[in-house]
Amino acid sequence: MTRIDTLAELPVRGRVIHSGYVESITIQPQQQAPSFSVTIVDRPAPPGGRRSAVVHLRLIFVGQRRVPGLVAGSRLSYEGMVAPLDSVPTIFNPRYEILPAHEKH
Repeated sequence: MTRIDTLAELPVRGRVIHSGYVESITIQPQQQAPSFSVTIVDRPAPPGGRRSAVVHLRLIFVGQRRVPGLVAGSRLSYEGMVAPLDSVPTIFNPRYEILPAHEKH
């Protein structure tokens, strides 16, 4: 398991531990198989939004329509196996812990 400090250090494949912020969430429509995904970034967007693209990671929770506590802006520590999905680094069913917004981890 590799602990990384920034998403720029993500391997193409491999197990990682990292902490970051939920930038966005995606919920699949009722007609599709249940899954809930969040986009993780190293730092939250500044007031007024981002002016350029940043490295991000997708966490997908298969079989879930919602994950309590995971909302845009949440800070969390997570771990799991990274693999590219549609050219986006992705972790399926990660282990995670929601952190207080002010805690440095």
